[in-house]
Amino acid sequence: MENDVLTTSEAARLIGVSVRTAQLLIEGGTLRSWKTPGGHRRVYRADVLALIAQHDEAPPFSSARVVLVASQARIAECVEWLSAIDGCTVDAYGNAQDAAFAIGLRLPALVVVDLRDGGDDIGGERAARVEFVARCAAQPALGASHIVTLGGEPDGQTGDGPGGRADAASEEDARSPARITGVAHVQALPAVVRDLLRDRDAAAGRPDPAAPYPVAANEAQRLIALERAGLVDTAPEEAFDRLTWLASRTLNAPIALLTVLTSQRQWFKSRQGLPNFTETPRSWAFCNHTILQRDVLVVANLEHDARFADNPAVAGGPRFRFYAGAPVVDQDGFALGSLCVIDYEPRTLDEEGREALAALAALASDELRLRATDRQLRWALDALSRRSKG
Repeated sequence: MENDVLTTSEAARLIGVSVRTAQLLIEGGTLRSWKTPGGHRRVYRADVLALIAQHDEAPPFSSARVVLVASQARIAECVEWLSAIDGCTVDAYGNAQDAAFAIGLRLPALVVVDLRDGGDDIGGERAARVEFVARCAAQPALGASHIVTLGGEPDGQTGDGPGGRADAASEEDARSPARITGVAHVQALPAVVRDLLRDRDAAAGRPDPAAPYPVAANEAQRLIALERAGLVDTAPEEAFDRLTWLASRTLNAPIALLTVLTSQRQWFKSRQGLPNFTETPRSWAFCNHTILQRDVLVVANLEHDARFADNPAVAGGPRFRFYAGAPVVDQDGFALGSLCVIDYEPRTLDEEGREALAALAALASDELRLRATDRQLRWALDALSRRSKG
């Protein structure tokens, strides 16, 4: 078993990286390999497991998820302001208990707690949110996350970030694992959250600052999440092909794509109706705009939209005219790409069509999360196997 021979694709899946990254590991000598008579690279499973063992430490924490806790009367307002932030996924909760459960399942980048009087606060709900902030601040597991309070700070807690810096902190606060930023007014919330989410020490794949398309403040983190997903340059998969087929048929569109956006490319994990393309330059991607938000993006006539009129796929062949896309989001809230439909004629998409496209994109997102869970399980089983043999 330890001497099983793996292809480059199999090694990439086991490590949890793209095929291209596995090729670089082989070409650079990190993984020993040899060529078959047909010219294909092969590696030993034992060498791949040994490489994984060298990197058993947890990767740097990275997330695009924002957990919002607010009264039912304030949730819609807060979500509207947070939706103005490119590249983040907002999960909203009307009570602290549900939010705590969600945080326990997957750590977010930020926890935003609205401490303003909600108008419908009954049974001490605001007091519960104040207590929730204190408990989060004292929780070591949340040390990599940041807490933002809106409209007030709980007694004894202080902010340390933009929009709400306090003059001093108690000795107990100084020991708090989580960092707290206070925001006085909801209008200031997007700027504060955007600053806390932006790239700082992301180690790979920084975007081109002169790129002719928009990027979110956390684009480098998104690219790392994409690399971690091990999705790029992998073989077609029936699970994704079903979704693009359904999108094409349900929405009566000649083209349906599951796109993935790298730093330089728009790569098609699955495609219907576009046989001669497997990828395009990233600058051609309509989905550059889709991944910045979490709703369905519909462009009735690309030729009449200033964002896309000069796009080579619009101004020249193949002369696309209609686009609708929904982001495909990983378990940490990063939009890795989109599920989209394209037509050669201008058209519209009604509310039922929007809901169908959003549902299919959600299924694609679920598939990504299942892949990540499966990969983590296999890593854990391999680690247990190595320890038992040691």
